[in-house]
Amino acid sequence: MLSTFAKTVGIALLGVVLSGAAVAQTTFPSKPVKIVVPFTAGSQVDIVARELGRSLQDIWGQPVIVENRPGAGGTIGSRVVATADPDGTTLMFTSASHAINPTLYQSLPYDTLKDFTGVTFGTSVPNVLVVSPSLGVKTPQELIKLINAQPGKLNFASAGVGSGTHFNGEMFKGMGKLDIVHVPYKGTGEALVDTTAGRAAFYWSPLGLTLPFIKDGKLIALAVSTDKRAALMPDIPAISEIIPGMIYDHWYGLLAPGKTPPAIVAKISKDANEVLKSPAVVKSLSAQGVIPAPTTPEQFNAFIAAEIKRLGDVVISANIPRQ
Repeated sequence: MLSTFAKTVGIALLGVVLSGAAVAQTTFPSKPVKIVVPFTAGSQVDIVARELGRSLQDIWGQPVIVENRPGAGGTIGSRVVATADPDGTTLMFTSASHAINPTLYQSLPYDTLKDFTGVTFGTSVPNVLVVSPSLGVKTPQELIKLINAQPGKLNFASAGVGSGTHFNGEMFKGMGKLDIVHVPYKGTGEALVDTTAGRAAFYWSPLGLTLPFIKDGKLIALAVSTDKRAALMPDIPAISEIIPGMIYDHWYGLLAPGKTPPAIVAKISKDANEVLKSPAVVKSLSAQGVIPAPTTPEQFNAFIAAEIKRLGDVVISANIPRQ
């Protein structure tokens, strides 16, 4: 049995922990908060981060500043957050590339699992498989048949080596057993232009950015990359319906420096999830092809660890050049 002294000490320590959690819940944040987006301004992840930031600013009564620190597949901005003071006032809103980079890059200036802690998964973001009408195919099965009839002669586009669109294309190539050549572009804009012109056979493009091309009839949507069909185009199948097990979600999520106190992480997660569940934000993001899907910090950390393994295996099997 515990001595009276030990019991007293235990109760006192418990009181300190609970008091710290209560303080974090009631006083955080006491100064402006910065959300680093490790990609360019105007990108879809940046647009979503700014919408989240505006709502958090209303809840917290403190300025929430979104700062773009693009470069090296998101690793430059990630390093800024990994080395920031872990007080909850420097956060990162990033994409699925966060889980690809540990395998894609030969070395990183941070440890993806130790130097960050998840706050919330945030949003599910499908890519859409698109082709030019001139290609003459209207289903994934027809596209696969066309590629197989011309082994090694067709190209697929991506927004650059190591991008989510490149990764999605390599996954389709590998799991679909397709003999097709990857052509990297400098971004989604150029990749869409050449796919529209028929110079690339297909492109796995961010849904929200591609909708105008689909609506104008400049591109044909064949499938979406996530495990479920997209609400914006319910008649278009998920690619896993044709190639079982092929799922790629270019999710966006919120993270904090690894040593951020759990009580502060919990506070940020609670408030961010409140925003992501609000009807106005759900409506706004859904119209952009972005589906709010908030989680607990623990769930997000477990998801990232699993994705590093799953997506890393694809990087290796597809022989994507390490950066």
